[in-house]
Amino acid sequence: MKSKILMLLLGLSLFSYAQENDSLLVPIDSVAFDVPVVDSIEVIFSGNDVQNATAIRTFFEKLYQLEQTKQGKINIVHIGDSHIQADLFTAKIRSQFQNVYGNGGFGFTFPYSVAKTNNSAPIRYSASGSFQSYRNLYADSSKPVGLSGFSMETKLADFAIQLMVKDAQFNFTKLKVITPQNANLFDVSVSNKSIVIERKVPKKITHKVKPGEVLGGIANRYNVSLKALKKANGLKSDMIRDGKILTIPTKGTQSKTTTKTEYIPIDLQSTPFSNDYSSEKPLDKIALVPNQQINEFALNGLVLENDNSGVVYHCIGVNGAKASDYNKFPLFYDQLPALNPDLVIISLGTNESFDKQSGEQYYEHLDKMIVSIKEKNPQTAVLVMTSPPSILHRKYTNTFIEDYSAKIKEKSIEKQYAVWDLLYILGGNKAIYRNAAKGYMARDKVHYSKAGYEKQAELFFEAFVQSYELFKSTK
Repeated sequence: MKSKILMLLLGLSLFSYAQENDSLLVPIDSVAFDVPVVDSIEVIFSGNDVQNATAIRTFFEKLYQLEQTKQGKINIVHIGDSHIQADLFTAKIRSQFQNVYGNGGFGFTFPYSVAKTNNSAPIRYSASGSFQSYRNLYADSSKPVGLSGFSMETKLADFAIQLMVKDAQFNFTKLKVITPQNANLFDVSVSNKSIVIERKVPKKITHKVKPGEVLGGIANRYNVSLKALKKANGLKSDMIRDGKILTIPTKGTQSKTTTKTEYIPIDLQSTPFSNDYSSEKPLDKIALVPNQQINEFALNGLVLENDNSGVVYHCIGVNGAKASDYNKFPLFYDQLPALNPDLVIISLGTNESFDKQSGEQYYEHLDKMIVSIKEKNPQTAVLVMTSPPSILHRKYTNTFIEDYSAKIKEKSIEKQYAVWDLLYILGGNKAIYRNAAKGYMARDKVHYSKAGYEKQAELFFEAFVQSYELFKSTK
């Protein structure tokens, strides 16, 4: 049985979108792929463990305290490329953590669909007004690219960005709005009203020419001059054909009504890294509207939380991104503390391999990323996932990601981060066709099917729990 699924391909092409004066420089990179018929091969995944787990003992301790007290929140931030932006892999991990340790809220989100790219399924966005958007691959240093890996800007004073939660388990009572330099650029609206506006517009009269009618007779019928009638219809002669629709010029007016949605704004409360709103009851929708004292607007992301204790699993992915793309924008690291990260997971390397970066080049950028994360968040533990198996340009063995995996593991003890070797656990590049036959891979042999991403998530959670339980056995 075959089905069509839309997946976002690695961002290699630039798409220009125009709406009024808008120039939206964010590619739409999607590829339809077939999920092959799943065969009966039993796939065994071996060696599934977290390496150098001692590097995340501080995180294990925080999770242990959450389990014991049933109070507070644990924040996990997962950063990556298109494997992560699709929120298939991370959605399954989020679900597993929250089913066991409690649901503290959806976490980080961004209006990706307004920026003309793929959005996480549980959260839907729409917007009035036009925006300029750039992602970190293509944006220059003047752009306010922050925590989302995107910038989204407008100078319009009349717009609304609407957010709707499609899955009730992620209804929220707490909202954080993240902006450049934590400027208070937006108000939030939780209610609106419809206003009916009535205005006078020129009265429109049309006439369909019947057989035997002449232009002069029609002009006389409507008491207009022949010259005016010809001008209104762009006619250069008195000849007209049957059935033609003529516009009859008139100085009269008629009433026209339009309905406008007016949002009722509520001020946000400023905190060191975000501007916040709290609600007494769970919400499933809000709108961001302009702070009327501001004339330029930029948004880097939102955070949705509830009043429960548990895990908040934040997903930050950018199609086509590399570690070097995140490193280009210090604002990304400046804003990361807004998420209070207890554990940061990094999943990068696929796009570096398509750029043919050497293992040394790749690791130089990765190391800079880890150092920048820890500088801004000294208490944060870090776990690095190696890239999953993939084929380079549809025909070459991807030896680059094999080099990256070796370098990641080699440096883990010295640099104090844990490792989950996804490349090895999935069988390495030699197992690509086995995994494809099982229905785990996309047609491009770079991305994975929904089943493939969910299998990766199950394997990761299994390895995590194994290491965590070992930690608890020493308590």
